[in-house]
Amino acid sequence: MGSYLKKSCLALYLPYNKQIMKALELIKTRRSIRKFSKKSIPEKTIEKVLEAGSWAPSGLNNQPWRFMVLGGEKKNFLAKYTHYSYIIKGADKIILVFLDKKSSYNYEKDLMAIGASIQNMLLYIHSQKLGACWLGEILNKRKEIGNLLKVPRNLELEAVLAIGESQARLLRGKRKRIRDLVVKRDSLVVI
Repeated sequence: MGSYLKKSCLALYLPYNKQIMKALELIKTRRSIRKFSKKSIPEKTIEKVLEAGSWAPSGLNNQPWRFMVLGGEKKNFLAKYTHYSYIIKGADKIILVFLDKKSSYNYEKDLMAIGASIQNMLLYIHSQKLGACWLGEILNKRKEIGNLLKVPRNLELEAVLAIGESQARLLRGKRKRIRDLVVKRDSLVVI
């Protein structure tokens, strides 16, 4: 390998390695935020959040997610459909995440893809020093919400993200030890 090629490969590798460390730090420091300031989030930021969600992996690249962004009175009206209304009312915006059953090819796999889309959005929101909370309890009222918002029948509500500028004090996260989570781990054998 020539000297130029070695330097080029090294130059490509080092920034990537730093990105890995930043990505892990971002993942480990993200928290569910339930208390927000009154500051508005620019529309351009919301567009970037949705873009992050759209880049999630999906089976056959079917991209089964659909998004609806609500703010103001519509957002506040929707709050009555959950026990966690204070989170929705306190957020500047909410993003409703739907499964498009017309583009679905495997329900379970598509739900996993939607989860990946949501995680992408949560991580991007955190990277912008904003806060978000993934709400699932509201799904108990998905039919009522669909009727209220006149959502086409092929769209099934899967989550609501409340987004805003965090006013919460970030607490240190706790996780189970990896050895308590791994069912089986084969040792790597280097030959």
